[in-house]
Amino acid sequence: MSNLLAFPMYAVDRADTLALWLAVKGLLAARGVSVDRDPGWPESDLLTHWRQPALVLSQTCGYPLVTQLPDVQVVGCFHYVAPGCEGIQYRSFLVVREEDRHLTLADFRGRRAVCNSPDSQSGYNALRKIVAPLVSNGPFFAQTSFSGSHRQSLIDVKRGAGDIAAIDCVTWALLQRHEPERLTGLAVIDHTPLTPGLPLITSHHTSPDTLDALRDALRALVSLPEYRAVCGAVLIDGFSVVTRQAYASLLA
Repeated sequence: MSNLLAFPMYAVDRADTLALWLAVKGLLAARGVSVDRDPGWPESDLLTHWRQPALVLSQTCGYPLVTQLPDVQVVGCFHYVAPGCEGIQYRSFLVVREEDRHLTLADFRGRRAVCNSPDSQSGYNALRKIVAPLVSNGPFFAQTSFSGSHRQSLIDVKRGAGDIAAIDCVTWALLQRHEPERLTGLAVIDHTPLTPGLPLITSHHTSPDTLDALRDALRALVSLPEYRAVCGAVLIDGFSVVTRQAYASLLA
């Protein structure tokens, strides 16, 4: 079975994501870790992808990590330069139509929320947490729908199928760079608290030596000048080793 390497979470621009994949593949090969020749683009069934015994390296979301992926090992976390990020931490922006830009979150009581998926930290769990103090006598939102992606959530808000969405700040920045037309007619009215960013993971079958090689390769990726342009294109500017314990707060 081929060893799997993928970066499925922020693949807004395929060419930039492929360049990242090739850089990491080369760094791993130099450390004796071979991976499949194809990045695979595992978009439709990410949970199955993250659970593959042959997974060498992928990126997941913190909420599935703590609720559905008890066996994977956490390699670490990238730092992103997107507005809203601090070190390994990130947040979500609360996005509404331009006509609602003067409102606060409390003004959306009885209106419709759009979330990307019920296992998303940035699109669902973060919104749930910030709404919780406002809830009294029944649900805060009249309706919560699931769009399948942050991109689609933005489309749904823009066309009036929902009124507010929580959007990962890195996704927002990448869309601003590559697909700015998606954000026209929309406004950010608030943001959620900082939480640990998207964890980089490997299979529970990955040996301690290979885990060390992964971390060494990722440190090289963010520090060697020859990879600066590759990292800059996908807004990466650092890497830290973190453990599963860093994400325990997401269950609160």
